Formats: sequence, structure tokens, C-alpha cells
Amino acid sequence: MKHFLLGVAATLVVLVSGTLAYLLLGFAEVRGDQPVTGLERTVMRAAVHASVRRRAPNDSDPVPPTDANLIAGGREYLNQCAGCHGTPGKEGGPTALNPAAPHLPTEGTEYTEAQIFWVAKHGIRRTGMFSNGVWDADSVLWPIATFIYRIKDLPPAVRESLAVRPKH
Repeated sequence: MKHFLLGVAATLVVLVSGTLAYLLLGFAEVRGDQPVTGLERTVMRAAVHASVRRRAPNDSDPVPPTDANLIAGGREYLNQCAGCHGTPGKEGGPTALNPAAPHLPTEGTEYTEAQIFWVAKHGIRRTGMFSNGVWDADSVLWPIATFIYRIKDLPPAVRESLAVRPKH
């Protein structure tokens, strides 16, 4: 048993030392014009999602999803978020971000409304998702979260008011 535990400890030391050497000796790719590797995408996505789940409040959205609130949130989304996350009813989005921002109108989100609010307020380091809470009040960010949560399934009146047409 003693040899087994020593083997496990030695393996962990080698893995941690090797990882640190890889990073600190500059072997990790950091150029923004190079594609993100599958491993990097998987690890960072999992880390970001775990961190957001841990830190975001479990509060319920104080903004009911009425057409008026969705339209207000949609207008803010179009003004503040669509440049990176895409416009509902339109394909594509900016390609300069690497990794690319999620195209919310087609991909949607796995986050709850409270988690969307938290991300919008605090941002995500090293992704281009900045902290909107620095200049926007919670009363502006909650309607955006309400809108984003429902972005793939907006009521017709909301789509029409925002001139957002569904894809066919």
C-alpha cells in the first residue's frame, strides 16, 4: 500500500510540474489569431460554467417575462450585446473574437436567468465579456437576462416590435 501511495504522489508531482513547466516556459499558445484547441475549449468552458454556477445568486428574476419587459431587455440586448453575441434572426456574428462569443440567438444558453445576470454584471476574464455592472444598474441588466434566457423562443409580438424575424 505504501508503494502505491508513493506512486500516486510521484505521478501527481510529475503532472503538476510538467503542466507548470509547459505554461511557464511559454509553450502554451496565446495568440488570438490561432484557433482554440479542443482541450482548451473543453477545460475553460467547464471552468467558466462551474465558476458561474458557484458564484451566481440563486435569486429568481425580479423581472416578469411580459412582452413589455422582453422588448425593453431586447432593445438593451441589441444596443449592448448583439455586436458580439449576434442579432436574432440573422446568421453569423463577429469573427475577430477568439474564442468566439456564443451566438445566443441560435445557440441559446445553459445558464439560468440569475446566472445570465451575474455574467452580464461581472463579466468573464480573458474572454472579451466585460463587466457591464460597472456602468449599468441591476435594473438595466435584469431585463437583458430575461430576454437572453428566452432569446430562442421569443413571442411574436416581441420579435415584431424588435424587428427580429425568425430563421426559416
